[in-house]
Amino acid sequence: MLRKLRSDILTSIKNKKINVFFLFLLLAVVILLFTKLSKDYTKTIAFSIEKINVPQENIILKDSTPLYITLKTNGFNWLRFYFSKAKIKIDFSKDVTKNDKLFIWNKSKAYIANTQFDKNIELLNIYPETLVFRYGENMVKKVPVKLNSTIEFMPGFNMSKPLVLEPDSVVVVGPKALVNSINYIETVKAQVSNVKADLNETVKLKLPKKSSDITFSNETIQLKAQVEKFTEGTLKIPVTLINVPEKIQLKFYPKEVSVSYYVSLSNFSAVTKKDFEIICDYNKILKNQYLMVPELSKYPEFVKNVKINQQRIEFIIIE
Repeated sequence: MLRKLRSDILTSIKNKKINVFFLFLLLAVVILLFTKLSKDYTKTIAFSIEKINVPQENIILKDSTPLYITLKTNGFNWLRFYFSKAKIKIDFSKDVTKNDKLFIWNKSKAYIANTQFDKNIELLNIYPETLVFRYGENMVKKVPVKLNSTIEFMPGFNMSKPLVLEPDSVVVVGPKALVNSINYIETVKAQVSNVKADLNETVKLKLPKKSSDITFSNETIQLKAQVEKFTEGTLKIPVTLINVPEKIQLKFYPKEVSVSYYVSLSNFSAVTKKDFEIICDYNKILKNQYLMVPELSKYPEFVKNVKINQQRIEFIIIE
């Protein structure tokens, strides 16, 4: 028993010594690393070009060579360049000049240092001093969005206003040969069921899969609709005869027909007889028949499923 206790005590002491050793070793490494990173180093690295605000009507045909930049700064800053891709931003709206075939970038070291790097980074040299970008002409075309949807409403509900797409069109930019073939952009199938409240759905656009040379102003649209409770209404509407020759007099029956429709509760009281017009066209009468078919020539835009409940109007010619 005493031997085991003695053995445990010795093991514990040894483990503590090992732990202290590794702690001091780690501390020494951290101090050494901090000392190294605190020193300044001079190096030349290749910076790739990040092009921003390229005019829509232009397409860059070939990138220029990388920009080699010699910098002097501490090791902490150099770590940032090693762990993330080194880039220089070129703003084509203000940093370049343009001629018939080229964009030309030629900026001073002071300008680059002030706009691209922190104050504790010293820029010593850049190569080449001028970058050129060949460009071609892009085509810019605005095409409509074509909705592909199935919307099912709860019984008694419907849209009180037409569907709205935001945006209802997409700007397509790319080579003329490719853009010319695009006349509309269709959405993926939007399927919504049991709708009884206002719609506000995000719908993806069905963009061409192989379109690396083409850009689109949107990848999604918003599908919106105002939804309300609907009810059925009916009105008696007078029948109007048209295209009856002056020498002919007609008597017809019935002189009024019943019209049924669906309307939102908020617009129910706004519907009047004056909003509808029922006509019978004498020119459409078939020979040797004394029947006319009533047609709906006018009705309010905010009503739905308008139906004439009388399909035939009988008439006689008065001599």
